[in-house]
Amino acid sequence: MSFQLCVLASGSSGNCTYIGTDTTRILIDAGLSGRETGRRLAQIGVSVEQIDGICVTHEHTDHTNGLGVLHKRHGIPIFVNGGTIEGLQRGKKAVTGVNWTVFTTGSPFFIGEFAIEPFSVPHDAYEPVGFIIHTECVRIGVVTDMGLATTLIRQRLKDCDVVVLESNHDEQLLEQAARPWSLKQRIRGRQGHLSNRHAGEVVQEIACPRLKRVYLAHLSSDCNRQDLAEREIRGVLAKTIHQHIEVTCTFADRISEVWSHSAL
Repeated sequence: MSFQLCVLASGSSGNCTYIGTDTTRILIDAGLSGRETGRRLAQIGVSVEQIDGICVTHEHTDHTNGLGVLHKRHGIPIFVNGGTIEGLQRGKKAVTGVNWTVFTTGSPFFIGEFAIEPFSVPHDAYEPVGFIIHTECVRIGVVTDMGLATTLIRQRLKDCDVVVLESNHDEQLLEQAARPWSLKQRIRGRQGHLSNRHAGEVVQEIACPRLKRVYLAHLSSDCNRQDLAEREIRGVLAKTIHQHIEVTCTFADRISEVWSHSAL
């Protein structure tokens, strides 16, 4: 079995992560347009028609912008919890006419050979979640929007092979940014976004022999930089025995490095 992960886009303009094997292929969120989703999938040799499902973390448009088109044009099932459906129906860009496949936060569900475990995260949305996606051989954690790394989140991310983790802002750059005080408070609040420093604390706790790569996600375009985010996490790992763990950033305008794994 071959396993592949690629973050197609990450940031305030759109979020979408591809996870696939030879037989099952899914997206986590669909924040790009349908056309752009297809274009970026093609770069890794996958077509939209091969996608077996889209799992939605929460209703914000940078995670859901392409849902309607991908579902209606390509018939891709949408997996979502009740709170997120409510948020999507009440939003400024309401998503309607979708035959939702509803999951319960805290209870696993299945798409093909993937077991998917949704868990609660603190964010300013109706019912936001992160996901653990696993097979018999591989375990992936995806948490892209959270204001606080709770005990539950840290527990779920342990013993993963790969983690996609928010590292939204550098605290000093956020303080200096020409943004309203209220927005800064929201970003660094308990339901906002995780800083580089706090992402480093999470990585330090979950680092283990099994963890091979950490993708840093949802980097702010004006309150963060790739070098700052990577330096923070690598600095934390340098103080541990887990020097093997790769650290790489994700991007709004292009796909990430692809992580591949083959198992007999």
